[in-house]
Amino acid sequence: MIIGTPKEIKNNENRVGLTPGGAKELVKRGHVVYIEKGAGVNSGFEDSEYVEAGAKILGSAEEVYIKSEMIVKVKEPIESEYDLIHEGQIVFTYFHFASNHALTKAMIRSRATCIAYETVELADRTLPLLIPMSEVAGRMAVQEGAHYLQKSKGGKGILMSGVPGVAPAKVLVLGAGIVGLNAATVAAGFGADVTIMDISLPRLRYLSEILPKNVTTIYSSEYNIRKALPETDVVIGAVLKPGAKAPHLITKEMVPLLKKGSVMVDVAIDQGGCFETSKPTSHDEPIYSVDGVTHYCVANIPGAVAFTSTLALTNATLPYVLALAGKGWEKACKDDTALANGLNIIDGKIVYKAVEEAYEG
Repeated sequence: MIIGTPKEIKNNENRVGLTPGGAKELVKRGHVVYIEKGAGVNSGFEDSEYVEAGAKILGSAEEVYIKSEMIVKVKEPIESEYDLIHEGQIVFTYFHFASNHALTKAMIRSRATCIAYETVELADRTLPLLIPMSEVAGRMAVQEGAHYLQKSKGGKGILMSGVPGVAPAKVLVLGAGIVGLNAATVAAGFGADVTIMDISLPRLRYLSEILPKNVTTIYSSEYNIRKALPETDVVIGAVLKPGAKAPHLITKEMVPLLKKGSVMVDVAIDQGGCFETSKPTSHDEPIYSVDGVTHYCVANIPGAVAFTSTLALTNATLPYVLALAGKGWEKACKDDTALANGLNIIDGKIVYKAVEEAYEG
């Protein structure tokens, strides 16, 4: 198969879909790999490393798309890439269709086979291609929350850890999945007073056993969230409904319950956000204020630590890339139900239920 990896062009997206090591694994199995010139530089991989691995460097994204049977990316195609994707082409990347109508319509028109990293799902309901980036995003969410708590950044002027004689920051984590666990772990490591909420009692019981004593688990409800907000310094939105839009756990009317200078970090922004006042931001302009509360809603948080993120992501995606290249998408998905769950659009038709439901009517 001919596999192509273009350079990511979303704002401050520094990751790359295929490393030189991944390219080498494909080439030694008889596949052809095309890499756009400079695609890996911001992740720490020079063109010469890809050439040494047996890949071929092309001068433009257009060439990569035209020549490739399968495109391996990181982020969803943006508008300038829509018309480069052609009928029958496999596109393997993060898509988050449920929150992006324009992208969904464009991929339907392209008649490509769109396989979404975020909906590849194992029998135990875990999401192997979302987990590594959720780990990164959850940990970084705490870093960003701590950063924007500083008075010089418009925050309350609170040190996350506190100091002897002065209380630490209070952090509220909504959602106890991979993002939530990692956020709570890092916030607790900072020394913050952490509360994590979820609707799964078994998950809360598990977290109460493994997390340190400065983390409190609370059942998630609107009442409990409202009760917590006035005393909270940083809220981290970590809710996930695979393939579907995130629910709004904090409404516009609830935001003023937080004191001015508090920080809200919405890690669910790729799926529409779990705060009603959330709107996607970029690393160039990461924040805005609503009712005096700082909102951090960067849609590609892991792109800021591209070296770590690229390696973590490609460690997880490569086995699936090898299967798709070696068997073709139909047999690969027939042989692996987890990969089959990644199918979102085939030949102009939405085939993933949560995405279909997002556009019904």
